Amino acid sequence: MTDTTGTWLTQEAFDRLQAEYDHLVNVGRVEIAKEIDDRRQEGDLKENGGYHAAREEQAKQEARIEQLRHILRTATVGEASTDAGVQSGTVVVAEVAGREMRFLVGSREVAGGTDIDVFSAQSPLGAALLGRHAGDETTYTAPNGKEIPVKVISAEPFAG
Repeated sequence: MTDTTGTWLTQEAFDRLQAEYDHLVNVGRVEIAKEIDDRRQEGDLKENGGYHAAREEQAKQEARIEQLRHILRTATVGEASTDAGVQSGTVVVAEVAGREMRFLVGSREVAGGTDIDVFSAQSPLGAALLGRHAGDETTYTAPNGKEIPVKVISAEPFAG
């Protein structure tokens, strides 16, 4: 698994996101349309807070549908491997600026209900670690322009 342009997902994460997408498209849209219609029946739309709140909720829901559609369409589903070193879907223990950290290189969608920190493979830290193995040292440029030293202590596939 060397593609870092899409989102790496476990099968469980993919199924969870697919179920969320299906619910929003098939049930959520119907519910929000009914809510908007009910609020529209209340009268003057200019001063109808319930109507405007429902329209705002609809916009949020549609944005989430589009986000899920993109993730599911571009996702790479499977088991992460450390043969190629750190890649999307890898849990890394690293010394970052002298402080030991444990985090997932990948997507927050993969981490699901876990409390693990997540850095995307496109983030400065994630990009600096791609392809690195335990014992490798590198640096990355922080948003403030400072070079931050990083030493990989271990890397293993994310197990959920």
